[in-house]
Amino acid sequence: MTTETNAFDPSAAGWTVVQDDGFIAHVGPLHFRGSDGAYAFRAEQKHANLIGVVHGGMLMSFADRALGETAMRAADGANCVTIQLEMKFIDVGRLGDWIEIRPQVVKRTGSLVFMRGDVREGTRLLASADGVWKILRRRPG
Repeated sequence: MTTETNAFDPSAAGWTVVQDDGFIAHVGPLHFRGSDGAYAFRAEQKHANLIGVVHGGMLMSFADRALGETAMRAADGANCVTIQLEMKFIDVGRLGDWIEIRPQVVKRTGSLVFMRGDVREGTRLLASADGVWKILRRRPG
């Protein structure tokens, strides 16, 4: 039986898997769509909290990665680190949901990138994120 969840092919819709052998490998996969800079993931059982909806920590990790990668592109490829991230949780993500964020650069200065993004499932707003990323002058050790 084909369901809406497993019928959707992210690669056919222009999504590519974000390659990462670190933390994101544990909570992913995350997907990136270059045409609009959006990120997404399919909510799975491993993302559930105690009441069976997507854990807020997963939504925060997702937003942090998406906004952080976008901040690095805005900083001409320089490494950036999160110095502040604020999340407002508005609705729940459900298992099986295709959850997206389209990061927006609010402002870039010589040393900081201010970011924001709305976490959505379709038109449903799940959370909003605002943060600041520090542009590093050298690579972390």
